[in-house]
Amino acid sequence: MSQMSRQDPLIENHTVDYVPLAERHGKARDLFTLWFSTNIAPLPIVTGAMVVQVFHLDLFWGLLAIALGHMIGGVVIALASAQGPRMGIPQMVQSRGQFGRYGALLIVFFAAIIYIGFFISNIVLAGKSIVGIAPSVPAPLSILIGALSATAIGVIGYNFIHTLNRIGTWVMGSALLAGFIYIFAHELPADFFTRGSFNLSGWLATVSLGIIWQISFSPYVSDYSRYLPADIGIGKPFIATYLGATLGTILSFTFGAVAVLATPEGTEAMAAVKQSTGWLGPILMVLFLLNIISHNALNLYGAVLSIITSIQTFASQWTPSIKVRVILSSVVLAGCCVVALGASADFISEFIGLILALLLVLVPWASINLIDFYLIKRGSYDIASIFRADGGIYGRFNLHAIIAYFIGIIVQLPFANTSLYVGPYANLVEGADLSWLVGLIVTCPLYYCLATRGQAQQSRATRLGFTD
Repeated sequence: MSQMSRQDPLIENHTVDYVPLAERHGKARDLFTLWFSTNIAPLPIVTGAMVVQVFHLDLFWGLLAIALGHMIGGVVIALASAQGPRMGIPQMVQSRGQFGRYGALLIVFFAAIIYIGFFISNIVLAGKSIVGIAPSVPAPLSILIGALSATAIGVIGYNFIHTLNRIGTWVMGSALLAGFIYIFAHELPADFFTRGSFNLSGWLATVSLGIIWQISFSPYVSDYSRYLPADIGIGKPFIATYLGATLGTILSFTFGAVAVLATPEGTEAMAAVKQSTGWLGPILMVLFLLNIISHNALNLYGAVLSIITSIQTFASQWTPSIKVRVILSSVVLAGCCVVALGASADFISEFIGLILALLLVLVPWASINLIDFYLIKRGSYDIASIFRADGGIYGRFNLHAIIAYFIGIIVQLPFANTSLYVGPYANLVEGADLSWLVGLIVTCPLYYCLATRGQAQQSRATRLGFTD
């Protein structure tokens, strides 16, 4: 262990500011353990069960669609994660280099809503899990226990989150492997391999679900790679994140599908997990509860960073302290607990529907982020300008990015298939939300053309002496 590692404070002392090179530490493999462990949880397992229960695919075609969707979507999350070591700042702060200092505020706002939405949903889920394990614990107390535990992890911050997930990779990975072995070591239903069949709409819906699942993590990822050494390059963080995120989710989705196939048709997903794994079921439930709490710390951590980013936009000289992060975490905790304690029985499904609808705004952002970093600026940003009150060389608003962003949202609407809005062409392929594909196809070339044209005009103006 290095001298720097021994002197790291227990509670992370950086918020949205740049991480100096002297304070960089860690290995690329930390990204593998973080994203692998994070995705072995009840929500991806329940979602994987939908492949059989909702989309009516058989095991072979279901597994193929699961793997393909996550392998395609994983490219987006891995490319975003690889930006962290080069930039040394959180993902949402980096958006100022693409949208301008004030132009990035809308993206930060949407990201904060998504973080908070998932945080509330997960503390409700954690509360239900605690009640399921210990029925004598009152539901409100269970929710508070889950929320306080996640908040404590989020407040301690970066190093502790990585440490927990390094442990979680071995524990959760081994538990899931044991679950698979238990299921296949016992007699399977006669229709285990034949229940369901190939259908194009269900197959495409499953592929789309995997892609959207991975894209939904893109605002998070460089927050957890920004402390890595700047000279680590792009390849190692990309591969570690890609393998961790895709393997973790593919295994969890597959486990959900296998569990419901191993039980009578119509069995609820988590009940199927408990029923199909016998004596191992209660142990899995406890481990899933711990992982919900650990994963939910990421939501709180991201929400607080987004709120600090918003405030700091209007106070450029302000460098938030640890105390500020603790206070904001407490405020977010209190507000989320109030909502969670008053949640209805079907709150989780309703809220997840809302959050998935908000993913419409993430697709064009992810497109602009990746095109700008890898093709326009090629990883070269002026960090000082990102923190200047006037936006420095990036200005207060970058109209090229803002125009491409809003057009990217608008073109998705006719094809959207969400709980909030269903477009007129949403059922071109029944049950499959393909709006993300339209968003990518339009936003990527549009932003590239606008940005390169703007660069060319600025270069000509500079040569002609029209700029200061």
